[in-house]
Amino acid sequence: MDEPIPVTRAVDSGTAKLLPDVDRPRAWLLTVNGAPQSYVDLDDPAHLEFEYARRLGHVLDTVAEPGRPLDVLHLGGGALTLPRYVAAVRPGSRQTVIEADRGLLDLVVEQLPLPQRTGAGAGAGITLHGEDARAWLENAPEHEADILVADVFGGARVPAHLTSVEYARAAARALRPGGVYAANLADAAPFAFLRSQLATLAETFGHLALIAEPAVLRGRRFGNTVLVASDAELPVDDLARRTAADAFPARVEHGAALERLYAGAWPVHDADAVPSPEPPDGAFSIG
Repeated sequence: MDEPIPVTRAVDSGTAKLLPDVDRPRAWLLTVNGAPQSYVDLDDPAHLEFEYARRLGHVLDTVAEPGRPLDVLHLGGGALTLPRYVAAVRPGSRQTVIEADRGLLDLVVEQLPLPQRTGAGAGAGITLHGEDARAWLENAPEHEADILVADVFGGARVPAHLTSVEYARAAARALRPGGVYAANLADAAPFAFLRSQLATLAETFGHLALIAEPAVLRGRRFGNTVLVASDAELPVDDLARRTAADAFPARVEHGAALERLYAGAWPVHDADAVPSPEPPDGAFSIG
C-alpha cells in the first residue's frame, strides 16, 4: 500500500496542511498556518485525539441518552472531527456546519471525504455552509438545535464578533429550550478574556460550567478550556467523572466556585469586543 502523502494548499485564511499520522493508517492532522486545527481518523471517527475535542465530545455524550439522534449546529468546521464523531455515535443526527474558510472546507471534503448515510443526500446527515458564523447565526431558524458547538478561530484567536452578548443571544435563539451551548476557548492567567466570556454568557444563560486542566486553571500555562452553558441544569457530575478519567484529567467548575472565577468581570458587547489573546510562541504550533 502506498504511503499517504502530506497535502499543502493555500486556503482563504493562509496555508493549510494535511499531515498523515504514521501510527494510524488513515488518520490525519490538519494545521493552518502551522497551528494544529483538527485530527481525524477516517477508520475510527469516534477517536478524538485532541484533549479539547474529547471534552467537547463528553458534552455531546451527556446532553441526551446514549445513541439518541441530535440536531447539532457547529460553528467552525476544521476537518469536521466532531460532526464525524456525532454521526458515528449518534446515527441519524442532523448536523449543520458553518465554516467561513471555503477553501479549507473544499480541501477537507476533497481529501477527507465524509461517510455516506444510506438514503441521505448529505454525507452522514451533515450539511456544510461556507459562511461567516455570526452572519449565518443572525439569520438562523429559531429553536432548531439541541446543541451548538462553537470552535471558531481566525488563526489562533477567537474572532471578536463571536465574543459578545449580542452573539450569545443569537446563539441562544438557535437553541431549543434546554439546549446546550459549548465553546472551545483558550486563555491564560489572569484570564481576562475567559472571565469576560463567562460574564457574557451569564447574561444569556442561567447555568454555566467550565472544563479545564488544573494546570491551566492554576495559571501555570496557556491552554484550551471548554465553556458550557444552558438555560437548564447541566450534567456536571457526569461531565466531571468523564473528564477526570481522561489521559489528561480536567476539572469541571460550576456554581459558586465558577462565579468566584469571573466575579467583577463585565459582559462584552459588540462595541467593545476583542479577539481572544494571541497564544505565546510555541503554545500550539508544530514543526
